[in-house]
Amino acid sequence: MALAMCPLCSDDEDVEVVRNLEGGGRLVRHRCGYAWEHAAPAAPKKERAPSSFSFDELAARFPKAEDVEPGRLEHVARLKERYLAGRPDFDPRVAAYWAEYREIFSPEGLRTCDPRRLKDFANSEVGARPGNQATFNSAWSAMGDAAAGEATRETIAYLLYGPDDVPLGDRLQRLLSGIESFAMTGFKEALLTRVLCVVEPERFLTILKYTTEAGGKREIARKVYELELPAPESVNWTLGRLILWSNDLLRSLVGDGFANQQHAAAFLWWAKDQPA
Repeated sequence: MALAMCPLCSDDEDVEVVRNLEGGGRLVRHRCGYAWEHAAPAAPKKERAPSSFSFDELAARFPKAEDVEPGRLEHVARLKERYLAGRPDFDPRVAAYWAEYREIFSPEGLRTCDPRRLKDFANSEVGARPGNQATFNSAWSAMGDAAAGEATRETIAYLLYGPDDVPLGDRLQRLLSGIESFAMTGFKEALLTRVLCVVEPERFLTILKYTTEAGGKREIARKVYELELPAPESVNWTLGRLILWSNDLLRSLVGDGFANQQHAAAFLWWAKDQPA
């Protein structure tokens, strides 16, 4: 690459550095004898790393509903109209089961419930399927009902009622990452999200993973709304925050008209496999 171009000859051959100058510039001379100061090329501007952004800045950088192209919104609206034309097929057990566990997950309910009810919840598919819970079940068997029940009790209590100065997304992350020593082994993303679905059924969609090959919130956002959400391993926003922000984004986009959030989640699962 040429060092510099002579401003008199418009030639960049045989340009030599005479000496370096303070501030990073150089005095250079062309073979014609003309010498001039040549500024050092500016260093490329580095974008701030995600870790240097404040919580509010990170939240502002997360994709918004208004980022979806109007044509895509029209396409999803047509799918929604078609989907809502059919009657929802709900498991009649769900409402009663979730109401029961809403009581169990209350502060008083957690203190007094039979620990086996907590294990049953982790292995139930009523209302939302958390998948295989082999790690949780193995840990429970090794610890015994009393110790495992107490660890699960503390995990749920911390998630729902943990210190006010630690936001929900950060409490979720601390449980996911194992920072809290009391956290129950295997009681991770799918189960923690399922707890939130039971306790706040008007807010949380029954899509229990942020990203998964089978289709998590990230994959649904891409396939249904053509929005690319951050990969959790590529950013420092934490999976806990991404779980909440993606839920709220999809909840905003899917809109009203559904019988409940399970109905809305079922629509998104269906819509992701429809041709564009």
